[in-house]
Amino acid sequence: MKDIETLEDKRVIKIFLDDEDVPFAEFKPPVKFMLDTTKIPDGKHRLKIVAKSSNNVEGIKVIPFEVRNGPEIAVVGLRANEVVDEKVSITVNAYGSERRDQFVVTGSETPKGIPAWVWAIVIGFIGFAIFYFIMYWTPDFYKSFF
Repeated sequence: MKDIETLEDKRVIKIFLDDEDVPFAEFKPPVKFMLDTTKIPDGKHRLKIVAKSSNNVEGIKVIPFEVRNGPEIAVVGLRANEVVDEKVSITVNAYGSERRDQFVVTGSETPKGIPAWVWAIVIGFIGFAIFYFIMYWTPDFYKSFF
């Protein structure tokens, strides 16, 4: 029994953030912890978990993640790596709920234009309606059978 306890005491889990040399947390397995992202700047990060077994064999797992504690920023009119010229109309909206007990409706949605495929369907429907009206709007089709 004593040998099993000694082997388990050697197990350790170290957790690193990004490319830090010093772990920000060190635990005995199994562990459940809360990662407070409010202390991490917004952007892409990596969580590196190094676990050492009772035989001193290390295992590494890297989990990429992105932190966004600030407001969501939506840009309409300019995409990444887009080539533009002349004047470009750009709409920028930033929305986020800093208060959990209240939801701000104003500015919660970014206005966007109606997609081209919706216009194509509407024009096709109207065109078919006009075609049907022209082809079948004659008194001959509305005669009574009696």
